[in-house]
This record gives sequence, C-alpha cells and structure tokens, in this order.
Amino acid sequence: MRKGWLMAVVLAGLLAGCSSAPAPNYDQGSAETTAASPVVGPRWNLLLLGTSERWTHPDTPYFEVVRQGGQLRLVGSNGCNHISGALSLESGNRFSVENLASTRMACANGNDAQRVDAMLNGAYRYLIDHDRLVLFGRDSRVLGGFKRAN
Repeated sequence: MRKGWLMAVVLAGLLAGCSSAPAPNYDQGSAETTAASPVVGPRWNLLLLGTSERWTHPDTPYFEVVRQGGQLRLVGSNGCNHISGALSLESGNRFSVENLASTRMACANGNDAQRVDAMLNGAYRYLIDHDRLVLFGRDSRVLGGFKRAN
C-alpha cells in the first residue's frame, strides 16, 4: 500500500511541475503541427494502469502513432491482442482514439488487456515529460502512464 501511495505522490509532483508549461498547439487540421507532436513516432510501452498498478504479465502493452494516407493511426498491442484505431491530436494536448479494434486471441490476461483498451478509448488529454507519457480522462483522472522505448 505504501508503494502505491508513494507512486501517486511522485506522479502528482511530476504533473504539478509540468502543469505551468503552456500546452503545445497541435492542431489536427495541420499536418505540419501534428507531425511535430512528440506522441507521433516513438513506441510507448505501458508502465502503469491508473496511478500505481504495474503490468505484471509477460507481454507489455504498447502503442505507436503512425501516419497512413495522411491520417494518424494508433497501432500496437494491449498485452494480448494487436490493436489499431484512428487517432486525433488537437490543440491543448487533446488525444482521442476512434474505432479502436483488436484481434480476438484468447489469453490468460484478457481482462487486463480489455482495461488497456478502455484506457485508450477513454483518453482525452496527454502530458509528456521527458520519456514519460500520461493519459487523462475527461474528468482529469489519470488513466495510465507509458514510457518511450529506446
């Protein structure tokens, strides 16, 4: 319990330290500004579900944002199945996944994989600090955190 509390305090401090910075203006309507978003390009590996729950299964969920035919696509894995969907990045660090689809393989961690899907579907905003990406819901609740792969 103490470890989870400590992680929540560290995450809150990280977010508080970054909240005073102006939000970059990534506008979906402009290919130049969207391409400049630090979300686009790298692979993002899941670190936490919520504020403190670590992924304990062998296959780590991840996503990448790629350009396909002038549109942004989120592709990756929920730790069980391959996932893909349309992604919109808008001003104010808005993050919106639409039509998230996944393969339907059965696996022991299927419930947790569905939680990863729900986190991505529920994401409304993001914050990046160095190599960490945090997703927030519409209610500003932390949905999960990712680390940029090297």
